[in-house]
Amino acid sequence: MTTNPSTTGAASPLAPEWLQVPADLNALHEGLWAGGVARNKAGELAIDGITVSELQRQFGTPLFVMSENDFRARARAFSDAFNDAFADICGGVDVYYAGKSFLCTAVVRWVEEEGLRLDTASGGELAVAARAGIPGPDVALHGNNKSDGEIHRALDLKLGRIVVDSLAELERVAKIADARGETAKVMLRLTPGVHAHTHEFIATAHEDQKFGLSMAGDSTDQAGLSAAEEAVAAASGYPGIELLGLHCHIGSQIFEPDGFALAAEKLLDFLAAMQTKYSIVLPELDLGGGYGIAYTPVDTPRPAAEIAQAMAAVVRTKCAELGISSPRISIEPGRAIVGSTTFTLYEVGTLKTVRVDAPAPGDAGAPGESVTYPRRYVSVDGGMSDNPRPVLYDADYSAILASRTSEAAPQLSRVVGKHCESGDIVVRDVYLPEDVAAGDLLAVPGTGAYCWALSSNYNYLARPGVVAVRDGSARLIVRGETEEDLLNRDMGV
Repeated sequence: MTTNPSTTGAASPLAPEWLQVPADLNALHEGLWAGGVARNKAGELAIDGITVSELQRQFGTPLFVMSENDFRARARAFSDAFNDAFADICGGVDVYYAGKSFLCTAVVRWVEEEGLRLDTASGGELAVAARAGIPGPDVALHGNNKSDGEIHRALDLKLGRIVVDSLAELERVAKIADARGETAKVMLRLTPGVHAHTHEFIATAHEDQKFGLSMAGDSTDQAGLSAAEEAVAAASGYPGIELLGLHCHIGSQIFEPDGFALAAEKLLDFLAAMQTKYSIVLPELDLGGGYGIAYTPVDTPRPAAEIAQAMAAVVRTKCAELGISSPRISIEPGRAIVGSTTFTLYEVGTLKTVRVDAPAPGDAGAPGESVTYPRRYVSVDGGMSDNPRPVLYDADYSAILASRTSEAAPQLSRVVGKHCESGDIVVRDVYLPEDVAAGDLLAVPGTGAYCWALSSNYNYLARPGVVAVRDGSARLIVRGETEEDLLNRDMGV
């Protein structure tokens, strides 16, 4: 074994193949950051002119920092792109913001003000919607296991749609609505046998997952009848159900439109078949969400307009082929609206460098010999409690030194949290300046979706606050927790 004391300034053999040494460690990769984020003349990261050091002084760290203007712009971009693409097909598109990605009352108000609707997935999310004052007809409720209380709340709020996930749930919704003497507006979530992730998708005959009604012909006890078809037939017979249409969701962090196109074709085929067989015209079709964002410089998400045009072309062609009028289309972007609006700000604590064995590259050693290379661990004051996605999904992120610029050489680093878990990793692999030190601030972009929403109090860490910045002004939209908040739930018995 030989020792390579430093790979400073050069690519490390420990780095994944996709990770390149940045030409400039101080530069911001445009696709990762919200509009209004830039370095000021002193080299410090700022958002709408407010520096990260000022944000830390006012609100502490860790801290989620969100651009309100960027959120609104991305919401409008989806609405405009899809309305333009589908204007001649079905008069436009209903865009539902997927609240599960990140939700608070301020965000609900932005959504409403930008002309979008809201998708919720629990009674708690409905409570946020109600507090924010968005009209019930502009809200949808998802979930594979809705409680009776959640169904009652949906009817109390007069929701525009309840997305039913199973035959048993369809029956429960029908009974509750009938007992109340009301009608529940329902969509059926189908599993079209299309799975998509990033740039890949696969089509399968069956769906081995908890969500949705299978479209496979052998998915019920009735020969040749799918669970999806059985649900359509059953819904038409319930007096308490108004069947609006069909829904599907094929995956998440999707970069290409192919999977959406195939799912749309399958659902339109099914919709036409139901119209022929049962004389049921289903006026709405929701094609779900899952549009990807850039977490690293190598991620290349498609613009909303490009996805919209591709999907519109498929719907236009398929409806013409089937000889049917297009249903009203709806979509459910969440991550694609909020993900890139936000970065998480951390303060650096301890640092250490470990030695890792790796095969010797080229002529660096004898054949079969290994060489040790350095990997630096940079610990920050948050971790898996504010971003569990790396440990849950092996998700990749990026990071930059935010409180200053540096002319030091790049060093392969791993940004880790302060939790008692070896898997507590915030950014698995990133090149940071070798002079990063305790007290520096790091910023991790792309944390607007599924970070705060999935946050926890592991090790009794208080969950961070969320700050919204707009036109040079910063305000808390979600207060950070305190230790007193945590202790108030401890009953002491």
